[in-house]
Amino acid sequence: MSEPYYITTAIAYPNGDPHIGHAYEYIATDSIARFKRLDGYDVRYLTGTDVHGQKMAETATALGIPTAELARRNSDVFQRMQEKLNISFDRFIRTSDADHYAASVEIWKRMNEAGDIYLDTYSGWYSVRDEGFVTEGETSVNADGVRIATETGAPVTWTEEQTYFFRLSAYAEKLLAHYDAHPEFIEPGVRRNEVVSFVSGGLRDLSISRTTFDWGVPVPDHPDHVMYVWVDALTNYLTGVGFPDTSSEMFQRFWPADLHMIGKDIIRFHTVYWPAFLMSAGIELPRKVFVHGFVLNRGEKMSKSVGNVVDPNALVDAFGVDQVRYFFLREVPFGQDGSYSEEAIIGRINADLANELGNLAQRSLSMVAKNLDGIVPEPGEFTAEDQQLLDAADGLLERVRTHFDATAMHLALEAIWSVLGAANRYFSAQEPWVLRKSDEARFRTVLYTTLETVRIAALLSQPVMPESMTKMLDLLGQPDDQRTFASVGTRIAPGAQLPAPVGVFPRYQRE
Repeated sequence: MSEPYYITTAIAYPNGDPHIGHAYEYIATDSIARFKRLDGYDVRYLTGTDVHGQKMAETATALGIPTAELARRNSDVFQRMQEKLNISFDRFIRTSDADHYAASVEIWKRMNEAGDIYLDTYSGWYSVRDEGFVTEGETSVNADGVRIATETGAPVTWTEEQTYFFRLSAYAEKLLAHYDAHPEFIEPGVRRNEVVSFVSGGLRDLSISRTTFDWGVPVPDHPDHVMYVWVDALTNYLTGVGFPDTSSEMFQRFWPADLHMIGKDIIRFHTVYWPAFLMSAGIELPRKVFVHGFVLNRGEKMSKSVGNVVDPNALVDAFGVDQVRYFFLREVPFGQDGSYSEEAIIGRINADLANELGNLAQRSLSMVAKNLDGIVPEPGEFTAEDQQLLDAADGLLERVRTHFDATAMHLALEAIWSVLGAANRYFSAQEPWVLRKSDEARFRTVLYTTLETVRIAALLSQPVMPESMTKMLDLLGQPDDQRTFASVGTRIAPGAQLPAPVGVFPRYQRE
């Protein structure tokens, strides 16, 4: 039976429209999920929306509609965007789902039975926009005289209410011991160091219920309280594999999660609160939390006030879904902040996709169609140059797998394109258009070597550009059962009849 692999995105807060930061995380996790499937794993891929909390309730009131309606309507927008980006999720969860309520109630009961929940009064600063509590020292007063959360710039309000608390202070040493024993738990290392530093300073108990609004999961036996949105939100990762039925086949197979992918703005919730909740509830911790950077528009962080927020749907409409997917995973060293502009996207489309891959495939396939009746040629004896290129292509799977395992999709694509660069140089140096007239056997061998290199590059590029690589593998006559990574070593079959060649990646021309 194939090995299980469970990967999750952060669930989006659908208070506004989806932006490119959401799309970036979905594209990255989808490429990993697709890679693992093609590499023989049984993948479970979870994404969705976090629909509860004060912010949603306030927005719905301002719009004059029921909060549940706003949550459904906005969640639909996120789901449609994921479908447009060709995201291959197994479940799109919404925290309003009935089974999620059951899971949230169960983890609360477990933490309570462990003696980690108690009733007290909270008084302090609260950011509605961040759905988070902040200490006095984490706030500042801006130029307009408004007190804000210094890290996010969100306004804060003084809150006093009776709430339940979680004994987070009791878990500092246990968390530090876990980070030490499992350095891979938080990646990249710079993020782990930040978390270790934060927890080493000591932890304060965490307020985990609210009474000032009712849009959320009611606290068991105390329905006047709703769970703090992060208790409920983080639990979605358990709901997605059948919790609270821990004896179910799905839970037994897929928990603990192999990878939680998140943005750096929610690192504390995932690497401090979440593992502490799980320790308290007696549930195994996820194997890895990977923290990606922000996507910046021409080097500036996107904000509605600056007016530089870009709709991912508009990018897909302008450039194509696979072109957008490729750009973000190739351009940005994964884990760091990255910048993009239309010029940069067009540059990647024309140089990498249209030229290095598309043009090479089109030229070689057109020669086969025109001179060999569209039939894959039988190669002659391979020269040192042929063998060198084939060896480089054959070695790609191991290189690409290593990079995907390190959550470095940019390096995986760089490796593939380094071989495509070598293939282009080889094709130009061999001059098949001359060989066609002077050395038929050599002509066939050069075309065979080129087609085989393109085939391997296309196979390995499927996780990032599934739609386009399907078309390219069709053009290369690859049967459906030879498109997983198990077929990398199965050479393209001489004598196979190929369809008429068509361009897969047209050059982008500004109108």
